[in-house]
Amino acid sequence: MDLLKVENLSKSFGALWAVNNVSFTVGEGEIVGLIGPNGSGKSTVFQLITGLLRANRGTISYDGKDITGFKPYQISRSGIARTFQIVRPFPEMTTLKNVMVGRAFGSSSARSMKETEDEARRLLDLTGLTDKVSATAGHLGLIYRKKLELARALATKPKLLLLDEVMAGLNPTEMMETVEFLKTVRNSGVTMIVVEHVIKALFSMTDRVVVLNAGEKIAEGIPQEISRNEEVIKVYLGDYEHA
Repeated sequence: MDLLKVENLSKSFGALWAVNNVSFTVGEGEIVGLIGPNGSGKSTVFQLITGLLRANRGTISYDGKDITGFKPYQISRSGIARTFQIVRPFPEMTTLKNVMVGRAFGSSSARSMKETEDEARRLLDLTGLTDKVSATAGHLGLIYRKKLELARALATKPKLLLLDEVMAGLNPTEMMETVEFLKTVRNSGVTMIVVEHVIKALFSMTDRVVVLNAGEKIAEGIPQEISRNEEVIKVYLGDYEHA
């Protein structure tokens, strides 16, 4: 069953079409990669799905409902969450309180402050931040800030999670840990769309990959097919297939 269906999605900025007639689906329980060169339209697609931008034309359907034109808070409460390439915690707050704030914006409201705190602690444990519960977010290293960003997103109880370059700045060991963690998240029932430039990591965890170039979809398929697609190799992957 399709959890997300994007049909003929288009967005222009003046005379420039940042996204032009892009269509794809994301099945429930899938991890779908969204790749392409810088400026190909990936971030714009994310902004359209999450309501930060309005499409010129096309539709976005989520969980059987047309959400085209919904406001960001409506989309968040419907069960869609997003992380950002540049992590943005509340720097003066503890990791625990950062996650508790995320819980307040979720698809279901906690019944009490204790329930909110208990859920936040569970997510900090899940993301490997148990010993950072009282740490100030602004003093965390990059890997811990990224884990916190994931915990905050998961605190909203999403059915669909949009991940924007979660591997950026991580070393190979941290990337491997993140891949395994995201597989665990998927197994818990969360569907994902992943924008990522670390192609080996992306291909190791995705079921399908959608490729954009100059605002248009140029390919879609399983990672093995995408890695051998001549047009994708030419505009983006280069010699990946030989790496």
